Amino acid sequence: MQVTETLNDGLKRGYQITVTADELDAKVNEKLTEAQPQVEMKGFRKGKVPLALLKKQFGQRLLGEAMQESIDGAMAKHFEDTGDRPAFQPDVKMTNEEWKEGDDVEVAMTYEALPEIPDTDLSGVKLEKLVAEPDDKAVDEALDNLAESAQSFEDRRKGSKAKDGDQVVIDFVGKIDGEPFDGGTAEDYPLVLGSNSFIPGFEDQLVGAKAEEEVEVKVSFPEDYQAANLAGKEAVFDCTVKAVKAPAKAEIDDELAKRYGAEDLESLKGQIRERLAAEYGGAARQVMKRALLDELDKLFSFDLPPTLVETEAKQIAHQLWHEENPEVEGHDHEEVVPTDEHQKLAERRVRLGLLLAELGRKNKIEVTDAEMTQAVMTQARQYPGQERQFFEFVQQNPQMRQQIQAPIFEDKVIDYVFELAEVKEKKVSKKKLEEAIEALEEE
Repeated sequence: MQVTETLNDGLKRGYQITVTADELDAKVNEKLTEAQPQVEMKGFRKGKVPLALLKKQFGQRLLGEAMQESIDGAMAKHFEDTGDRPAFQPDVKMTNEEWKEGDDVEVAMTYEALPEIPDTDLSGVKLEKLVAEPDDKAVDEALDNLAESAQSFEDRRKGSKAKDGDQVVIDFVGKIDGEPFDGGTAEDYPLVLGSNSFIPGFEDQLVGAKAEEEVEVKVSFPEDYQAANLAGKEAVFDCTVKAVKAPAKAEIDDELAKRYGAEDLESLKGQIRERLAAEYGGAARQVMKRALLDELDKLFSFDLPPTLVETEAKQIAHQLWHEENPEVEGHDHEEVVPTDEHQKLAERRVRLGLLLAELGRKNKIEVTDAEMTQAVMTQARQYPGQERQFFEFVQQNPQMRQQIQAPIFEDKVIDYVFELAEVKEKKVSKKKLEEAIEALEEE
């Protein structure tokens, strides 16, 4: 077997692999010899079929297997000898297309190698950790929000007109061309005006209505309405307003605390303070992580696999295009060509991605089975009643597992570097922390 270099340009590599006919023949004989003790054939005792007869009978079938195994073996030995790690699956093509049995096999292999990443003393990295503590004002604001979420509705004074935010209790019958339609009728329906829970225009026409009034609501179903038989059609709803109720915020007391699972108000305040502290800590970590990535981007410089950068730039350009054109849901639009800015961002992401992967590899940082299970369970909760199906989907989908695993691995590597770096804490207000987060989003 012979391996000859044909390309060495930056990280691009090319090799010609030649497997001789004799090597293939030897591989076939090896397979036949291995199988011979188990072969039974008419006229021969088990294991006593002559090798020549076996070769005549099965040699052609085994030749393809021998060819594939020889090429795979040559590739594996090449990567072991050179230390190269391909950025993508190598492109392998047979070059002597007119091959026939008895000829040597010639294969061309090309790939882009992952770069050598230099070692750097990360203990010299200096970072600032923002520390914000929840004050009484923040806790009170959170309590107000909880009280608002726990609001009830109380009858307005007789004769009062309904306002935005009020709840109207209605009976209604929906008709198209004078005929009631399925799903268009309800009794004692509590509708909060301004909630946009009904089709556009419906709630607006009930503003100003009074209890015991009859209101005719005229609307048009949207063209993209989920029920195809109603999409784009005009409808009339005969509504009877049975009650008009005003929102009443819940009292901030022990009873409110119990509604949220706390023993009393002080316990609820303590839980809120803990939750806010965790939120502030998470936000501060985001700020420090960005600062670390900026430092690493300055510290490390190495060649990048061109295809990785090109693929990343296209993904960035495509994603940003859709953010700017949210009305386009599909991908059957004109090609989005990456700009120099997209290219620069792609280079940064690829460089940092390769660096973090290498730091994790060298320091044997891995995502444990327990961590993966916990992450999958967290995501499965987003699909109530379908948790088992989600678990099975993840188990059968390697790409999905990789998507879940990647951010866990990255965070573990980031935490590893945090431990090496020189970190100084800086106490800041909630407002300053929010400004730091906003600055990240603007970049």
